[in-house]
Amino acid sequence: MQLPARELRRARIMLAAIVVPLLLGTIAGLVALWPKGESIAGSIPMTASGLSFETARITDVPGTPGAEVVAELLTGDGAGVEVPVSVGEDVLREPIPVGAEILVLFQADQLEAGASFTLVDYKREVPLIWLAVAYVALVALVARWRGLAAVVGLSASLAVIGLFVLPALMEGVSPLLVALVGSSAMMFVSVYLAHGVSIRTTTALLGTFVGLAVTTVLAIASAAGSNLLGTGSEEGYQVMSTFPEISMRALLVCGFVIAGLGALNDVTITQASAVWELHASDPTVPRRRVFLRAMRIGRDHIASTVYTLAFAYVGTALPMLMIASIYDRSPVQLITSSSIAEELVRTLVSSIGLVLAIPVTTAIAAALVRTSRRDERQLGGVVIAAGGGTAVVAAATPSGSAGSAPDPAAGSEASSGDGEREPGAGAPLRRRDLRERRSGTMEE
Repeated sequence: MQLPARELRRARIMLAAIVVPLLLGTIAGLVALWPKGESIAGSIPMTASGLSFETARITDVPGTPGAEVVAELLTGDGAGVEVPVSVGEDVLREPIPVGAEILVLFQADQLEAGASFTLVDYKREVPLIWLAVAYVALVALVARWRGLAAVVGLSASLAVIGLFVLPALMEGVSPLLVALVGSSAMMFVSVYLAHGVSIRTTTALLGTFVGLAVTTVLAIASAAGSNLLGTGSEEGYQVMSTFPEISMRALLVCGFVIAGLGALNDVTITQASAVWELHASDPTVPRRRVFLRAMRIGRDHIASTVYTLAFAYVGTALPMLMIASIYDRSPVQLITSSSIAEELVRTLVSSIGLVLAIPVTTAIAAALVRTSRRDERQLGGVVIAAGGGTAVVAAATPSGSAGSAPDPAAGSEASSGDGEREPGAGAPLRRRDLRERRSGTMEE
């Protein structure tokens, strides 16, 4: 989509005036809130003295109580020795594959006594790596370089979580500040890496920031108004006992904000692209009509996101929902219980942010596109419609004069989009029109 130099500069200045302060604020926030001390991550040992985790391979499944599995140790002092392994009831409920690698709790001084070891978990590195490789390959095949850039952006965002968000939270930094700064950093990295630096992408980024702001305000108000404590899950209680100085409600709000980022970016990028493509199809359409047309797409997107987030929650929370529903209580008591209410508020808050981000992004994009004036006039049987730096020339065929020649005053040639002449189409474009066509694009 072409923009004349003046319009391109105007759009860049307007967006930069908003985005640059946001970027500088994000960098300043990262510097100010970055964990200063040594992280306590990994500081608590998983085993007692004399115990260790070792890798073993299942060689037999006799099913003897207390030694349901026989496995060959692959690491540690007893490597190469077959030992009996005790398996939990949850593992026994599913088929146990011979040859699978497992993680066992190993006690060296009990090796000669023949005491059974305990299965801790299956080793899953290899299947997960293959699944990740298949995912990246499929993304590269379908989306090519843009898809690979999105994967890099996702990796960078996860790095922000691991290097900044989690250590800052464990150090006692305000969860709300961590959520805002961390989310902003993830948006800048992921959006620009995945979609490139352009006016279209920056428009989507601004829409995402608006949705993020709405989500944050609603999350704070909803958590306080609903008296959510942030301890509706077993993990919540564990965090409260491990980090007693952290406000669990603020941590809950932090989760609300981060949870909506992915879907927010999805809808804003879609809406920005919809506006540019609609405008490209007809640059003479007024901005208001472009906005209304794009909002038709946005309404379909809103309709889909209404149940997308809800289904995502139900799918991950099925075990908890099953347990919660067996107790004798009314549906209202079930829905308003702490464990379900937290996720219900999370879903509603994220959905409201998504819904409001769509018209905001559409309005920003529609305000930035350039509407060309249509100039139609009749010149001796030739209708000329000029707009967006292009000229469309069509010969009018009067009734009863099929195939009559156009007026010579209109010219015998017209310039095509690349400045070349097309014979028999009409007058050539003026040099100023060609300069405008070549001055810039919305992708710049």
